[in-house]
Amino acid sequence: MGIVKIDDELHEEVRRASTVMCRSINAQAEFWMKIGMLAEARPTLSFNDIVKMQFEAAQVQAAQVGMATAVAD
Repeated sequence: MGIVKIDDELHEEVRRASTVMCRSINAQAEFWMKIGMLAEARPTLSFNDIVKMQFEAAQVQAAQVGMATAVAD
């Protein structure tokens, strides 16, 4: 693990976003870095495509979770 120097204004944006997304500040920054890295590596994919690809790689079946909630209502 290392130390990353970021602009104070960007750090404040990470802090605010982490609150909304229920993540730690470090987890939010890591998420943004990972998505950014994947977006640079695959510039034709949208954010949603990248997230879907990551869910599939982790074998998360989010569509079924949403359907189970709708059926339970």
